[in-house]
Amino acid sequence: MKKIFLLAIFASITTVTFSQKSDVKWYSIQEVEKLLKQSPRPVFIDTYTDWCGWCKKMDQETFSHSVIADILNRRFYPVKFNAEGKETVNFLGQTFTNDGKAGRAHQLAVALLQGQLAYPTVVFLTQQDNKFAVSPVPGFRQPKEMEILLSFFADKAYETQKWEDYQKSFRGKIQ
Repeated sequence: MKKIFLLAIFASITTVTFSQKSDVKWYSIQEVEKLLKQSPRPVFIDTYTDWCGWCKKMDQETFSHSVIADILNRRFYPVKFNAEGKETVNFLGQTFTNDGKAGRAHQLAVALLQGQLAYPTVVFLTQQDNKFAVSPVPGFRQPKEMEILLSFFADKAYETQKWEDYQKSFRGKIQ
């Protein structure tokens, strides 16, 4: 009986340990709109689909990395957005739906990805002169690559440097 009890405890601990997602505090797009009014900062949107293997790999390998999670939580409002979701989304005074006009893609995904529907794609929303600049970056990114991207936008380096120059001079925490 003790063995069964210990086995059950071990199994539940193992399940909890391996089923934990990243430490990123993901927000809904509606929550972010409220947060932006209180305290502006860049928005990071992970556009994904349920069927996308590379999206799942990025969740497991990139967003679960402690350095990436820390940057996202401290410097951005991170959002996970299902690009084929069915919910109606109100954001920045506009209503977006999944009306089937873009295949399975949600209107917000089409707008954020500027019509280039590739998954995964991360999108950086930065405020400039009370307007949002939308910068989609398609493709899977390893933690080291993501650290450079996040830093480029969090530090507003895009205002003064070219991406290529920033990459060459960047010294991150991930080796």
